[in-house]
Amino acid sequence: GARVASLCTGAFVLAAAGLLDGLRATTHWAHTDVLAARYPRVTVDPDVLYVDNGQVLTSAGKAAAMDLCLHLVRADHGPSVANAVARRLVVPPHRAGGQAQFVATPVPTRDDHPLSALLPWITARLDRPLTVEDLARQANMSSRHLGRHFRAATGTTPLQWLLTQRIRRAQELLENTDNGVESIAEAVGMGTATTLRRHFNRAVGVPPDTYRRTFRG
Repeated sequence: GARVASLCTGAFVLAAAGLLDGLRATTHWAHTDVLAARYPRVTVDPDVLYVDNGQVLTSAGKAAAMDLCLHLVRADHGPSVANAVARRLVVPPHRAGGQAQFVATPVPTRDDHPLSALLPWITARLDRPLTVEDLARQANMSSRHLGRHFRAATGTTPLQWLLTQRIRRAQELLENTDNGVESIAEAVGMGTATTLRRHFNRAVGVPPDTYRRTFRG
């Protein structure tokens, strides 16, 4: 009847013991493929901070392990005690388990890559309603060639990469400013708070307001 929790790659120990069979679990994103391949009876979720199955809990990396521990304190002793513990440890008081471990944003590694000058140009103009045609014009290539270069370098399309940059900028503003969601939506080129909330929730796993509270102790 005891609860069992794993931190980071401790999920491998629980899986080896059969405690995760038929359950959803997570571990550090760098090891999720190995965990899933080695223990096919475990449903591995690579995108979340931690998973609470009731009596068996798993977490992602070291910071997410702290989130899981605070989650247990909150469940057993209430939010006031959990917040006090978080303040003592100087960590965010509450990050929801379903929050994404990170938002990937691949970039070319060579300075002479055809996109090496374009990407900084894009990130300096995230408040603007950029189109694929705008990007292609700036890169001095056709939209088709731009798409090929993006796919080869980042594994995604120009617009999806642009959207990811907008989300990351929104994260920075939510973490470090008191700007309202509507203002942040305009600053990152989303236009409206509704649009930002929809894309942010899809990418990060929690709404902007919930994400901001993570950084407010």
